[in-house]
Amino acid sequence: MAKRLTKALRAKRRWVGLNVSNCENRDELEAKIAELAPVGDWKLYDYSNGNAILRILLKDEKQWRKILDRPDSEIHSVTMSGKIRLVRERLKI
Repeated sequence: MAKRLTKALRAKRRWVGLNVSNCENRDELEAKIAELAPVGDWKLYDYSNGNAILRILLKDEKQWRKILDRPDSEIHSVTMSGKIRLVRERLKI
């Protein structure tokens, strides 16, 4: 049986709080993020009332920042943290 990775050995994550406009539902938002994504390893966690939380890997953070740091875009970053709880508090989700 394969050994399970401990938390210390897993890839480090970042949680990105997004402000989203012009998306009717979660599927539409996932499709738009897939078009923008610089890498394939990401996951949409929460989406409600124009706010979303995206999980990315720490090693890909700089690539994501280049794409999401445009306030005039339909999808842009509002906050980022290593803890999902902090992002949820900041977005009031």
